Amino acid sequence: MEVLFVFDQFPEHDDHREPRPYRGRADLPPVGVFAGRGPRRPNRIGVTSCAIESVHGRELTVVGLDAVSGTPVIDLKPTMTEFLAVGVKQPEWVSRLMSEYFQP
Repeated sequence: MEVLFVFDQFPEHDDHREPRPYRGRADLPPVGVFAGRGPRRPNRIGVTSCAIESVHGRELTVVGLDAVSGTPVIDLKPTMTEFLAVGVKQPEWVSRLMSEYFQP
């Protein structure tokens, strides 16, 4: 399932034009705001994927949600393989960073 949510606990900033080292790490290259998936965004909208563990009425229990508990959810979408990107290429440093961050 894909979850669209609001980064409501992250302070708003006026200017997002200046590239910055990703996640503030000096060992990573400076990137623009749309090159990353973090909360420093002009619209403060986030998206992540997770699995549904159970459904009880209108309450969903999920596994692997990359958001803070209580974060406002905008919408839920089913993940469909036909909509998944194919041939995704990313810099080596992203793969290295995500190996430290995400453990399926």
